[in-house]
Amino acid sequence: MKIAILTPTFYHYSGIDRVVENQAELYAKKGSNVTVFALDSNMNGKKFNVEVLGMPKSLFLQRIYRLFFFLDLLKIRKYARKLRNYDMVISHFYPMNLIASLAKKKYDVKYVYHNHGVGYDRLFSNLAERVYMKIFGYLNKISLKNADEAVSVSKFLQSELLKETGIKSKVQYNKIDSRKFNRNVNRKIIRKKFRIKKNEKLLLFVGRISPHKNVHSLLKIFDMVSRESGNVKLLIVGKPTFPLYYNELKKAANKNVIFVEDVEDEELPSYYGACNLYVTASLWEGFNLPIAEAQACGKKVVAFDVCSHPEVVKNGILVEKGDVEGFAKAILKIILR
Repeated sequence: MKIAILTPTFYHYSGIDRVVENQAELYAKKGSNVTVFALDSNMNGKKFNVEVLGMPKSLFLQRIYRLFFFLDLLKIRKYARKLRNYDMVISHFYPMNLIASLAKKKYDVKYVYHNHGVGYDRLFSNLAERVYMKIFGYLNKISLKNADEAVSVSKFLQSELLKETGIKSKVQYNKIDSRKFNRNVNRKIIRKKFRIKKNEKLLLFVGRISPHKNVHSLLKIFDMVSRESGNVKLLIVGKPTFPLYYNELKKAANKNVIFVEDVEDEELPSYYGACNLYVTASLWEGFNLPIAEAQACGKKVVAFDVCSHPEVVKNGILVEKGDVEGFAKAILKIILR
């Protein structure tokens, strides 16, 4: 079976792309000929191929290009034509849906949409960002019209997709690579790297630095925790996709907050191993892969009771949305035991 998997980027620090990598490996292991198509990539497949379509290098221009990708008709047609001999095309996000949709329309290739959802535009404080996300969500929705099947990564997203588009989907939770994420991951490397003392408690957040991840509230929560226990540090690991927001966070952070922008794929499990508790104040998540990875490494989690979190958090505390004091208390309850 010949399978194409489409994702806008194929980066090791993206949760969606780690899902794509796992999916590609599973299909390849079953004997399929798999190719991942992406606009840009910093990963290679051992058992599958990766083909890069190309896009601007500037982060700002990348965002504009991805939003208005529907105008690049030559590239859409070129890659839809490349897919004509594939048995199945799995698209994970807009704008790659446009290529899958055209391949379905012109060459009757089976088109499966893998639904990770689009964050609510209202969670973005900047007007330009809200408009961007609103347009992005609309374009994603119209690119799904001729999909043969849809797979949602949570019951929450299954419900959202049906409500927004009328499309029914089956639920397929993201799988965690237990070879990488397990209770035996190294607990000392990262603590030594950042000079975390033995008696210091370490909180960890992993994810894109985006407004809907609500990292600004996490910093406020950490300030509350620090006032009660000065023996604690917060490690924030993630690629800043909104530079202005990221700069504001760095200015607001106290001296015990450590920002790490880029982590090698093979090093990520050690970050989970190093922490005493995984924390996320995110207000929108279609699944939240880092929560599942942290739990696989034996770590407890504190998160707001929103979206898919009730489905994903199995070992920890869910806090009422917006209750930052309650969130801080939940952290202290766990780390001061």
